[in-house]
Amino acid sequence: MKKRLFRSPTRMSALASLLAIATLTGCTNTGDSSSSSDTSGKDGKAVTVKVFKSHMGAGSIPDSSNPHVKYVAEKTGVEYKLITTPPGSEPTEFLNLMIASNDMPDILRPIGGIEQTLIKQGGALPLDDLLPKYAPNVWKNIPKEAWDIVRSASPDGHIYYIPKVFLVPERAPMIRKDWLDKVGLPMPKTVEEYKDVLRAFRDKDPNGNGVKDELPTSGREFGKWMDHLFGMYGIAMWEGSPEWDEYDGKIQYAGVTPNMKAAIGNIRELYVEKLLDNETFLNKGDVWQAKINNNLVGSWYHLPANVVDRYNAMLKGAPNAYIVGMPMPKVNGFQGFVTQKSMGEPEWVIPASAKNKAEASLKLLDFFYDQSNDEFIRFGIEGLQHKIVNGKKVLLPPEDSRPLALGMRNLTTKADMDIRIKQTIPENMQKMVQDVFAVSTVDARRIAGDGLPNTVYEGFPDIQSHKLFQEYLTKIAIGDWPIEKFDEFVDRWKKSGGDTVTKRVQEWYSKVKK
Repeated sequence: MKKRLFRSPTRMSALASLLAIATLTGCTNTGDSSSSSDTSGKDGKAVTVKVFKSHMGAGSIPDSSNPHVKYVAEKTGVEYKLITTPPGSEPTEFLNLMIASNDMPDILRPIGGIEQTLIKQGGALPLDDLLPKYAPNVWKNIPKEAWDIVRSASPDGHIYYIPKVFLVPERAPMIRKDWLDKVGLPMPKTVEEYKDVLRAFRDKDPNGNGVKDELPTSGREFGKWMDHLFGMYGIAMWEGSPEWDEYDGKIQYAGVTPNMKAAIGNIRELYVEKLLDNETFLNKGDVWQAKINNNLVGSWYHLPANVVDRYNAMLKGAPNAYIVGMPMPKVNGFQGFVTQKSMGEPEWVIPASAKNKAEASLKLLDFFYDQSNDEFIRFGIEGLQHKIVNGKKVLLPPEDSRPLALGMRNLTTKADMDIRIKQTIPENMQKMVQDVFAVSTVDARRIAGDGLPNTVYEGFPDIQSHKLFQEYLTKIAIGDWPIEKFDEFVDRWKKSGGDTVTKRVQEWYSKVKK
């Protein structure tokens, strides 16, 4: 059964929210609320733990006879039962309806800010005392700074979720080196040189098909995944959404800064010259990816660790294709950088209603954070997740017919990434990927708003969703509105709740800095 990739939304539907809140107050009284944990199951059998995780991609749901499920159960005494969103469903609404119907998983990966709803309504289990006891690898491997950020996100200072920790830059500007060579230009160092490169990509047929179909650079609807066009202006941006960072000595929303106005002005110029794909604000994710895969795009922004499938697709039509990291082009008056968010994003929550399964859930999670299990976690079961080629394990590509394998660890250090590249990236691509990471690491900087909790947006869903920003960005960029309309956006943003949210963010930041 196929599982599609979804973009996590920032707003819950009104109906799902009301249903969820109505039932959350009773969460702690559902099921077995005994203080003792179910750790051994009956007759020595493994305890079953229901794990909710969306964004799983292609693959079928494994059952209890699956070798991956059985291996984990043998090692932990815990049999995982994977639950994910059905094809075509909206992940946040699906999770909220699970809550509303009192059919909670035992541990879940939160999306759409649901962890804060659970925390506020008493529906999340505090983990401060449980983690050191039942998940020592999780507790010791996640840095103290990350735990402190998690505590800052709750009103009572408790730990209610396990955070994501990613200590290397996840995203990077990338460019086709073979295209640069074809048009006879070096790597651009400034925004002016970058524009010259884009013009050459537009005009000089670098993909060699004799058709003027090249898209010098491209993005996705709402201005997503073109962060390099913002980053060169010193804007904290995450997949096309403005973040919070220090400007003029205080933490502010990057979307209302003079930096943003300058960046949008530049994007408008790129659009007019057709240096930016004129379908950018219409591109769905699969369309955008297909354009890159089919050798139509010269410069883009994405995940270097996930470049393998994209690069293999390129090679089919361009045997000499080669991807390199692009240093952030310099713009006079601005300090460009690649946005890095390393800590604090919610990764796993245990509902209070699943208190009796908490020990088993944490044992399961701890298995994935135990470094002695790294090889199994990376490669899984032969024939299901990997095959042997010339004596080496090679990951199999995902397929609808092949069972999914649960992964729960989201802690990545540079050493982890180096091992991942060496063990899971084909040899002919390893240096390419390593070099992209090296370039992005030089430009990367952790932003001040790293780990900011969603509670700061309470009462202001449109501020959280960046809806107003996306409207003004799109219409100014495509020329429907003049750049002067940006000042109107700033005024409307502040009056519609931006000033209140900014005050909350600054209060949070003061607490974190202490």
